[in-house]
Amino acid sequence: MAIGAKATVRLKFTSQKQLSTLLSALTPETNAQVTRRANVKLEKNGLTLLLTVEAEDTVALRATLNAYLRWINSTINVMHVVEDA
Repeated sequence: MAIGAKATVRLKFTSQKQLSTLLSALTPETNAQVTRRANVKLEKNGLTLLLTVEAEDTVALRATLNAYLRWINSTINVMHVVEDA
């Protein structure tokens, strides 16, 4: 795959538990790619999640970023519901 577009998103979390839970939930998704035109890498750096997307073009980059950001948001919402229960 030729890299035509790349983006790195840094998301800071308030707890190590929340970040670890999120990584556990999303790691399987990195093995089952959203599209063949993009690769995703998730890294933990302290309390920060680094989401790096490399894609063939901006369309694939945007689609992949949107998918991961929605999954992250959904996972965080579920964690809040569980914590409040």
